[in-house]
Amino acid sequence: MAYLINDDCISCGACEAECPNSAISEGETIYIIAPDKCTECVGSHDSSRCAEVCPVDSCQPDPGRQETREQLLEKWKGLHPGETPAA
Repeated sequence: MAYLINDDCISCGACEAECPNSAISEGETIYIIAPDKCTECVGSHDSSRCAEVCPVDSCQPDPGRQETREQLLEKWKGLHPGETPAA
């Protein structure tokens, strides 16, 4: 499932630089995650980097976007053609 950034976001920007898919951008008042680019860091890291670096825990799994690990990996492959995913 893709992650989302809730209203607790303090707009510090820590998450944006950590995203291997460039899925995070500055919104009008808080940072936002493009769900079509979010792979929960599957293919790049062992865990979701945005959630790990967020000082206020505003990066949360989006319950409206249920995806399997296989689906997330396929999405990653589409975003990173020709690259080999991390083990």
